[in-house]
Amino acid sequence: MDPKDRISELTELINYHNYKYYVEDSPEISDFEFDSMLRELESLEEKYPEYKKSNSPTTRVGGEPVSDFPEVTHTIPMQSLQKAFTKFEIFDFDRRVRETVTNPEYVVEQKIDGLSVSLEYINGELVRGSTRGDGITGEDITENVKTIRTIPLKLRENIPYLEVRGEVFMSKDSFEKLNALLEETEQPLFANPRNAAAGSLRQQDSKITAKRHLDIFVFNIQQIQGKEISTHIDGLRFLKKLGFKTIMDDRVFKTIDEAYDEILRIGDERDKLGFGIDGAVVKVNDFASRELLGSTSKFPKWAIAYKYPAERQTTVIKDIKIQVGRTGVLTPLAILETVRIAGSNVSRATLHNIDYIHEKDIRINDTVVVEKAGDIIPAVVEVLKEDRSGDEQIFEMPKFCPECGAEVVREEGEAAYRCTGINCPAQRLRNIIHFVSRNAMDIDGLGASNVEKLVENGFIENAADLYYLDFKKAAELRGFGDKWAENLRSSLERSKSNPLYRLIFGLGIRHIGEKAAKTLAKEYKTIDALMDADVEKMAEIYDFGGIMADSVSEFFKQPQNREFVERLKAAGVNCIDEAETDTDMRFDGKTFVLTGTLEKYKRADAAKIIESFGGKTSSSVSKKTSYVLAGSEAGSKLEKARNLGVTVISESEFEEMIK
Repeated sequence: MDPKDRISELTELINYHNYKYYVEDSPEISDFEFDSMLRELESLEEKYPEYKKSNSPTTRVGGEPVSDFPEVTHTIPMQSLQKAFTKFEIFDFDRRVRETVTNPEYVVEQKIDGLSVSLEYINGELVRGSTRGDGITGEDITENVKTIRTIPLKLRENIPYLEVRGEVFMSKDSFEKLNALLEETEQPLFANPRNAAAGSLRQQDSKITAKRHLDIFVFNIQQIQGKEISTHIDGLRFLKKLGFKTIMDDRVFKTIDEAYDEILRIGDERDKLGFGIDGAVVKVNDFASRELLGSTSKFPKWAIAYKYPAERQTTVIKDIKIQVGRTGVLTPLAILETVRIAGSNVSRATLHNIDYIHEKDIRINDTVVVEKAGDIIPAVVEVLKEDRSGDEQIFEMPKFCPECGAEVVREEGEAAYRCTGINCPAQRLRNIIHFVSRNAMDIDGLGASNVEKLVENGFIENAADLYYLDFKKAAELRGFGDKWAENLRSSLERSKSNPLYRLIFGLGIRHIGEKAAKTLAKEYKTIDALMDADVEKMAEIYDFGGIMADSVSEFFKQPQNREFVERLKAAGVNCIDEAETDTDMRFDGKTFVLTGTLEKYKRADAAKIIESFGGKTSSSVSKKTSYVLAGSEAGSKLEKARNLGVTVISESEFEEMIK
């Protein structure tokens, strides 16, 4: 078949099966067949880019990062909804509607807890996606919305123009997986699925958005040309026919009593849903009636949102236990007398950190009020101090990790307490995975799943055990084999001659990234010298500081961490900085700050060049800065450099310096 025709055929087929899988939840082919078609399309598009369709499913993996999002002015304002918290307010809404409309009919929908977006189509093709913003002005996030597989890139009819409004959200399951990944990589966690959806949708790198598994429900037609629609229900039916995932309910309620009963029914079932809702929306069904009712400057007069209260229950804290996370953070958990909240039994609640406990004066044996924050995470929100009997016990954080016995530290300015042990069982997987990663010891064949399998089967307890592995027995594990074992042996042997900074970085010392590891290797030359380094002198190293020095010192105070290093030395791992003395060090003692957009280099590449000549890079300008390398659209850093009299160089001048 002609490549152009095959690309067209595959594009149509994949989009169809994508809809069947993600929207209708009724796949017609296997994942293998789907992936095979997608790989074929990717290959053809790479060879014949001129034939690639604008609605190609390959765009769903994300494109190049953007520096900012252009503004979008909404021709039809994306208004918010008036809120109601009581039955009286719902019935009062009905009264106001009936002052203008005779015998109104209502529809009632789940109010999805997500981020409102506009999707625009011309001749059936998606041309723009934008955020609500302030209702008048939003941001163009087209590349990001294309990654959401429940958003059609091409409609099933070539409607001349269509703008719809929907709510982008993250399912409860995807939210839990995302936070687990963020915790593993020591990144800040999202508080709830709504924040996660909003943060994911506004990523400047759409490839990141593509990995976040966002979803959407489309709930309103904003504008349409080429089709006459008279009611909201007819509009939803038409949108579904076009290929949208909609909030679909064919029922129309002729009285406000019926509508309110539906609000209660939705509320009773919300804990069974796979996504978060924070209310129900009542809308007038007839579009002509909506025109008569009109809008205020903020709200349409034809709709209202009923907000469900967070369900609360009273119970007793029987104990407070410590949970050690994969990053070593110690989190206090309240062990509760089991109570039922929002449809599920709750026997534990997070207490966040010791500051939260002190702020609310939470004690063991206290009677407390617990609620499900955002219907997801149980939390203690109030202490009933009037119920105290005198048997309550004040809780304090432990000085040693309950998992491994290593010292627990709390760094200045942080709420979290952390375990400092490299052998801590709670952190074991994360520590090993970091140690073998590409920028650390770079050991092939040890992805997360393989590391987990070796740990689970008792072959290793920490990363040092890898150098003493029984390769013959490990090869017998399912999925491994002799070839894998031999490749791993070779990779481990190669890693023994890695530069010292890779080992330092691989130890996973808090606050010590790759750049800081290079600084320490250069300064101390051997791992022994680093382990016994004076913390005050270390803090004086340029661009280092007290927090980093304290972190290194605390790490090497722990006997298990020193023992870990000794086992690596015994295995033959290089522990000496063997940098050649005749290396070109033309930038030794010089500090560069990079700002603006460079034409020939990415900032990271320019920084590597500077460091290869012995120089350092910094993110802020000070009197100690040697040079500011300024590209186009340089901002405040350039201005500060001029005010301080720091030498500013252009990209061409930088190229002269590195010749």
